[in-house]
Amino acid sequence: MAEVWPAHMPRSLEYPEAGLDALVEAAARLYPERTALVDGEQSLSYAAFADLVHRVAGGLRERGIGPGDIVALHMPNSLWYPISYYAVVTCGAAAAPLNPAQPPAALAVQLRELGATAAVTHASCFPALAAAGTTGLRLMVCAPATAAAPADGTPPTTLTGLEQLAAAAPLSGPPVSPDALAHLQLTGGTTGRAKGVRVLHRNLLAHVLQQSAWRTGHLPRTDAAGRLRLEPAATGLDTFPLRPCGGVVVTVAPMFHGLALVSHAMNILTGVTVVLPGRFQAHDYLAAVERHRATYVVGAPAFYHALLRAAGESSYDLGSVRATYSGGAPLDTTALERLRQVFPHAVVGEGYGLSEATGSLVSTLLDQPEENPRGSVGLPVFDTEIQIRSADGDRVLPAGEIGEIWARGPQIADGYHGAPELTEQQFREGWLHTGDLGRLDDRGFLFLAGRSKDMLIYKGYNVYAQHLEEVLAAHPDVAQVSVVGAPREGVGEIPFAFVVLREGAVACPGDLMDFVAARVAPYQRIRELRTVPALPLSATGKVLKTELRALVAAAG
Repeated sequence: MAEVWPAHMPRSLEYPEAGLDALVEAAARLYPERTALVDGEQSLSYAAFADLVHRVAGGLRERGIGPGDIVALHMPNSLWYPISYYAVVTCGAAAAPLNPAQPPAALAVQLRELGATAAVTHASCFPALAAAGTTGLRLMVCAPATAAAPADGTPPTTLTGLEQLAAAAPLSGPPVSPDALAHLQLTGGTTGRAKGVRVLHRNLLAHVLQQSAWRTGHLPRTDAAGRLRLEPAATGLDTFPLRPCGGVVVTVAPMFHGLALVSHAMNILTGVTVVLPGRFQAHDYLAAVERHRATYVVGAPAFYHALLRAAGESSYDLGSVRATYSGGAPLDTTALERLRQVFPHAVVGEGYGLSEATGSLVSTLLDQPEENPRGSVGLPVFDTEIQIRSADGDRVLPAGEIGEIWARGPQIADGYHGAPELTEQQFREGWLHTGDLGRLDDRGFLFLAGRSKDMLIYKGYNVYAQHLEEVLAAHPDVAQVSVVGAPREGVGEIPFAFVVLREGAVACPGDLMDFVAARVAPYQRIRELRTVPALPLSATGKVLKTELRALVAAAG
């Protein structure tokens, strides 16, 4: 079959020797008057955003924060979150985005294991930080309340106000090294304790350039002074749904999660206006998309399932949206088809990646969506290689065979923080062992088959949970589904499904099991099924299969 690739685009990009401060400088130079951030009635242009970033970076340096420091970002989404992140990395320190809703005991472990020496928090989050213990923190900064992140009362006087840092002179000096640590991204923790992934400046910059080029048809270039810019790969790029300096996105995904944090870096380079409405509520979100004429929607599967429910209850004008993108976990093809109906003018895209790869490795074609095979998460992006290997990692499997996914590219991170043995297991000779299962077709499109830990063996047969989830999700009464293995004597494990029904649905477990049985081989059938009001989700919207397995174990 003929190969496919984004139109007019090369297979390889140019990656400048630069850090993330180059993104902020480029946006201020290329889009100075364009609105960068909207938080309630507050807004900032890209020029004002860059000025605040450099002033806060100067304030951090004045207080002794710089290279070698780890600054915890323990705060909700607001316009001060990206300011804080880019100020931290611009001053040479590294950021550690942390979930502000987690209990103090878990927070204390993360602060200790990541080696945080400073923190930027918020009045609503500080009690948890104080309870976790702050003896290792040389500086604690409090971000102001905003419409997206309101707070009752006043913050403790022991905290330095972020406005105080912003009153400093802008930081000037040599640019940040591309080999410096940018941030420690905690993994989802869906299969165990979260680990801190070491994302270098060069990793995130490479990812930003890859995704910006893939989605806009523009190539990264540097001028005679080494300053970054984007230029169109060719004339007539109307097939690409997104454009530099022309987009609006409403962001509700938490910025402590890589999906939002990394997406925002791409938004900076492409001059996108980012609206931050605060806590997610599906109807409010769709109303904000309509009001701000958003052009781009990005989120995890749980986010999209909530939007689909809301869109079925009320009517919204969503015709401004030109692209949607799902990441963080697989989204079933039935939900993808429904998204195409809800967003009638949008290219519905999907990708595959993980924290250890900074973000994405694979993406569906946005300029030629008709070329994307049903069920595929896309092609490896620029300068990225995907191999499907045997379980021992020694043999590369041919197209069509399911095996373990290995990846190589400039966005692959620097390993796990403080865990050399684990790093050696997962990062081998430039390749990342993802722990996920998949297959490649003869054109190089990737199809996921789930986590290797999610594969179950029934009477000696390999059964893939994600395949069964896909089949069940096609039933008209099913809103969400997750399948795990349940140990049974004599057969190994049986497929056990947990199903959330749509509102008003009447299907019983037997009906749903029969639906699957009519569409799969006998050894793949769902053997037990339980309907539940909701699936357990992590803070980043991933299904917690560990909790589902615990429910199975408790039921015997």
